[in-house]
Amino acid sequence: MTKRIFAVTATLALLGFGIAGRADVFNLGSGYTNLETVEVGDAGNTADTTGYGSVSYNYNIGKYEVTSKQYCDFLNAKAKTDTYGLYSSYMWSNKYGCKIQQSGTSGNFSYSVTDDYANRPVNYVSYYDACRFANWLNNGQGNGDTETGAYTMTSETITRSADYKWAVTSEDEWYKAAYYKGGETDAGYWLYPTQSDSVDTYRANYYNSTTTDVGLYACPSAYGTFDQGGNVMEWNEELVSNTSHKLRGGSFKLDREYLKSSQSLSSFSTDEMPTIGFRVVQAVPEPSSIIALLGGIGSLLASKRRKS
Repeated sequence: MTKRIFAVTATLALLGFGIAGRADVFNLGSGYTNLETVEVGDAGNTADTTGYGSVSYNYNIGKYEVTSKQYCDFLNAKAKTDTYGLYSSYMWSNKYGCKIQQSGTSGNFSYSVTDDYANRPVNYVSYYDACRFANWLNNGQGNGDTETGAYTMTSETITRSADYKWAVTSEDEWYKAAYYKGGETDAGYWLYPTQSDSVDTYRANYYNSTTTDVGLYACPSAYGTFDQGGNVMEWNEELVSNTSHKLRGGSFKLDREYLKSSQSLSSFSTDEMPTIGFRVVQAVPEPSSIIALLGGIGSLLASKRRKS
């Protein structure tokens, strides 16, 4: 029985499904990047007075912002030629950059990140870079495609596909994970993403001279996310105009007002700035889908036993 449970769990992990009710680590072994997520439940919760935060489904969200190391793994997998401009030289050369360095020549580029920046949030990434990273996750990492999956990058308007596995956060997904008090569908909201209606410098990295390791400020949201206030602002899917997307969470260079639920900014979708990064969400399959999948796996295991 233990072997069967392990086989089922391993298969679910390989398919990119989160296991409801616990933190999930997306880990496919050597050569692949890890992304730890937490589950956001309380599906169908009420919106905040701002009109944001209501989400009709459960989902997993990155416990931390995407880090320099994780993005460096992505670059080494998909940017040997860098057709889509996934790398910015400012990542290395700018004093606020995330210290990812590009080496070699086009067709054989390689990337490395300094040890002291590996666990800091990636920055100098555009909204389109974030979407391509999500597509790469969606397609299994490795040599996974960056142009289709959660998003079709050739479309005039880039919108999330219904059958996505990983994506850039929507504004409501981001907002709920940051500010909702949790535990029921009418629990209310905090003003700051630290389970608080006030914030001090020990709670978040704001109005500072540099980014810090993700999770250094041990003041999580109710669902267990870190740094949704401060460190870097985070792209979300909310389209402000045909050329710009919404940003939330403030940054290390802004004051604490920008950490509030009432505050948001926007930027051109092509902008790559030292104060902008992102986090991702992972779809949680419907219970009926899990049951059907488990049934299929059970049949496969039974068939293998009969043949052996």
